[in-house]
Amino acid sequence: MDYQLFMVSGMREAYAHGTPARRAVTAGFHNGRVVVSVAALIMVAVFGGFAFSQITMVRPMGFALAVGVLFDAFVVRMLIIPAAMHLLGRAAWWMPAWLDRISPNMDVEGAALQRTRTRERELADA
Repeated sequence: MDYQLFMVSGMREAYAHGTPARRAVTAGFHNGRVVVSVAALIMVAVFGGFAFSQITMVRPMGFALAVGVLFDAFVVRMLIIPAAMHLLGRAAWWMPAWLDRISPNMDVEGAALQRTRTRERELADA
């Protein structure tokens, strides 16, 4: 889940600031790939350490968790999800109108502030 949060939040931030949807996926992937890779490798090292345990039941669980984290981080989070979002384009960020109305508008990325400043500059130049 954390891997997904790092990757998609960067994509959403780029999209909210006006980057086209497919380029936003690339930008978010570019910004989040190092964090996801390092976090996954740390977890693989921790779970891989369990594979060398003296307790027989812990060894296969450590190995399975290490392989699972590797697969999840590198195949699912860094390959399948960005590819699907790239193929979906703008549809990846679509939200039904009824859900948009009842959802709180949290402008964490600061896109509304940026639009306001751009509008003020345009009015000042005119």
